[in-house]
Amino acid sequence: MQSNLYNIGQAAKESGISTKMIRHYEEVGLLPAASRTFSGYRTYNHQDVHMLRFIRHARDLGFSIKQIGDLLSLWSDKNRPSSKVKSLATEHIEMLNQKIQELNNMKSALMRLVSCCHGDDRPDCPILDELALDDL
Repeated sequence: MQSNLYNIGQAAKESGISTKMIRHYEEVGLLPAASRTFSGYRTYNHQDVHMLRFIRHARDLGFSIKQIGDLLSLWSDKNRPSSKVKSLATEHIEMLNQKIQELNNMKSALMRLVSCCHGDDRPDCPILDELALDDL
């Protein structure tokens, strides 16, 4: 194999993305299908690995697969207005703020339940009682 080509294991190591996720990103169309050797092994070039790193960074920031697809399209469009990128990032921040609020609400509820539980040898437990409520 030429030094400028990577097999899937090497691409995974260079990008910080598992081989399983690389295959998944190809399946969902986030990453173009890899070139193949005569024996059917995937090969990746430097640009592919660079794209995988981009995807990893975007995933680290919590962007969804669809959002990453949008970001990749914007990244490859050298004539794009940066306002589109900023808008996408701003929407993501708003969604993260919503999730943070939801997590804080869950934490507060759980802290309240934990403070009500004696945590001793008795079988009664307000945590389980709360979880068993039928308020659907």
